[in-house]
Amino acid sequence: MPINSFENYPMSWKPTIIKSNKAIYRDLALQLEQDIKTGVLTPGTMLPPQREIADYLDINLSTVTRAFKLCEQKGLICGAIGRGTFVASDVTNNAILLCNSKQNQFIEMGAIMPSREPNDYVIEAIQKLLKEPEAYNILQYDLVEDNVMQKNAAAQWLKRANFKVNPNNILFAAGGQNAIAGILASLFQCGDKIGTSSLVYPGIKTVANMLGIQLIPIPEVEGQLSAEALRQICKMEGLKGIYIIADYHNPTTYSLSTETRKQLATIGKELNLIIIEDAINSLLKENPLPPIAMYAPENTIYISSVSKTLSPGLRIAFIAVAKQYYKALSVGLYNINIMVSPLLIEATVRLINSKLADEILDQRRKQTNKRNQLINKILKGYSILGDEFCNFRWLVLPDGFTGKTFELCARNAGVQIYSAERFVVGNSKIPCAVRIAITATNNDDEFEKGIHILKEILESETEFTYF
Repeated sequence: MPINSFENYPMSWKPTIIKSNKAIYRDLALQLEQDIKTGVLTPGTMLPPQREIADYLDINLSTVTRAFKLCEQKGLICGAIGRGTFVASDVTNNAILLCNSKQNQFIEMGAIMPSREPNDYVIEAIQKLLKEPEAYNILQYDLVEDNVMQKNAAAQWLKRANFKVNPNNILFAAGGQNAIAGILASLFQCGDKIGTSSLVYPGIKTVANMLGIQLIPIPEVEGQLSAEALRQICKMEGLKGIYIIADYHNPTTYSLSTETRKQLATIGKELNLIIIEDAINSLLKENPLPPIAMYAPENTIYISSVSKTLSPGLRIAFIAVAKQYYKALSVGLYNINIMVSPLLIEATVRLINSKLADEILDQRRKQTNKRNQLINKILKGYSILGDEFCNFRWLVLPDGFTGKTFELCARNAGVQIYSAERFVVGNSKIPCAVRIAITATNNDDEFEKGIHILKEILESETEFTYF
């Protein structure tokens, strides 16, 4: 028993001192990690105060602090000023949302994937490109950073998102996720903190976790990030940046108002935050609002990918970079993947310049609109967020379900969807909701069948008991 007796004292976690060659704080961190991953400590559990653990083990407070810091950087625990330290709500959830098509026997409505129909345009463009006499040039090493034609095409494409950018400020990455990884690796360090919404795209969670960067949830009011809360949290937590999806936020489908965009831009400039604006979904809207980057161009890194609008196989992202970050990000992207595929970027540019990209985008919107009308009809009467051009929907569940239990019920019935638990940041409150991908399955009949299955589960909720 420790020198300080806690035999009858209630503590949610009682570690031990292990004799090993490791420093004590590393052993404590390892014990905490193992107890979380094995389920001894469940998501949301409040841990004892650090001083209490130090007294219990009769060790220095700084030793416990260092152990907690290691686990915090891994995303296992999170601290809330004035409330304590908790096991992260999402610690047991799989953040990798892409399916394995060879193994998946479900109606896929989880991963957000565009329909395959417009890919014929992409295949035709690549085939024409490969038949040209100079085709061998696109199979060589080719650094596109100084390619004026490609930068101009990218800037022209971004105008469709109501964003005017100097082509010289554009960099290229091998897809939106690669862009996020490059930004975090180039401009942030282990221990830095980035503000996000309380539910967020899992891709940034996995990258931040790998790099030891902590995501801090920013409260929202009716889908709008609270600018005042951001200002306060910046001062308390020392945020270095903020990650925002302004249009069709993943997973909740909300879009930020012009006023909220201006407020966030103002705070970003005042506090010199790195604003990462993920515009992956902006072009899906018919009339997108001006992005945050228009109001804070000197602080914002704007990411737009063609995977959701043209073809998932075109792993190309356009990054409009504030001047102060350009050089560091350019070097970082080079070190991560040296170069983007000359073949893919040339195919993308030709689609844009030939106006075929506009036709593909128009087809995507029509297909998404058609599916959304169907889901609105079938699930009429249920709370399902998102408009007719959003390629995913946010289903708020009736009493009796959690997101996890509904995901499990759907999976048992042959439909793959994703629960709110997969998107939660830190110890944020988990809403009872699920995300439904609209265009994931390429078959309209299969899509309709999947929605009817979900409706049957919703209607049979009283037959289940959930724990």
